[in-house]
Amino acid sequence: MASDNEPTHEFDPHLTEGQVQHPDQTDPFFGHLITAMVTPFTPDDKIDFDAFEALAVRLVDEGNDSLVVSGTTGETSTLEDHEKESLVRAAKSAVGDRAKVIAGTATNHTDHDLLMAKRAERAGADGQLVVTPYYNKPSQDGVFAHFTAVANAADLPLMIYDIPGRTGIPIATETILKLSEHPHIMSLKDAKNDITATTEVLTKTDLEVYSGDDQNVLAWMAMGAAGVVSVTAHVASPTFRRMIDAVLNYELREARIAHGELGPVIRAMMTRVQGAVSCKQVLNWLGTGMHPGVRLPLVQANELEKQLIIADLREAGWQL
Repeated sequence: MASDNEPTHEFDPHLTEGQVQHPDQTDPFFGHLITAMVTPFTPDDKIDFDAFEALAVRLVDEGNDSLVVSGTTGETSTLEDHEKESLVRAAKSAVGDRAKVIAGTATNHTDHDLLMAKRAERAGADGQLVVTPYYNKPSQDGVFAHFTAVANAADLPLMIYDIPGRTGIPIATETILKLSEHPHIMSLKDAKNDITATTEVLTKTDLEVYSGDDQNVLAWMAMGAAGVVSVTAHVASPTFRRMIDAVLNYELREARIAHGELGPVIRAMMTRVQGAVSCKQVLNWLGTGMHPGVRLPLVQANELEKQLIIADLREAGWQL
């Protein structure tokens, strides 16, 4: 039994006399560590399903709870609809019940999203990741209507993806609060970098919040978020797992150490070239058999970019 001076980590769900909830999210539906998977291609630009399934198995072996298929890092914009459905089936075949598979179903055409939601459900997805319609720049009423329509289209838990740097507009906090009332809208991938807005979502909704920026995981989890949807975890899942588990066990020193170790790796994977490009290149260097090819308009890293990535990884102690 804990003494009077020892913390028990048992919290009143309301920290004040108001309706402020304690946001610790210790048993989220999609787990804590999620990798947004790349889509491997063969040299002739076909999907390499063998490499894809091998990657999915390795990521789960290294501690991932869920996998995102055909998201941004999976080059969703240049995948055909039948390819996206096939990737969901391949991921489910590879990992079975060991991890959940989240289908990236988003486009900037709502009717197309509705069809993709149904195809993802038919293919066996455990959830769907839906980004704000990009380029159109709808009003917040339009954003609300879009997410509601997609959530109604399939019996799948839905993760909202808020990334204004790519879509052109943020999802207003008020809109997120309203969307959180929908029974299918379960979680938020937060890549807005607005700590005030994130705190409000954590304390006013039941949404499970995931950092959409690899460098923010420790900070977001310290505020009570569930975990991360990561790109860097392609090559650093064990370290992310160690950091996440340390946070969940209230081991701040260990979490800080892991966070520091991840710093140069995140820099290598996220700041030198687009994430899909860096992931495939580094996985290729690691001898996984991953071909570094990407689909236009993406191109492979040039020699200068490769040298910058290598320098970052060597700073992290990697031998390349």
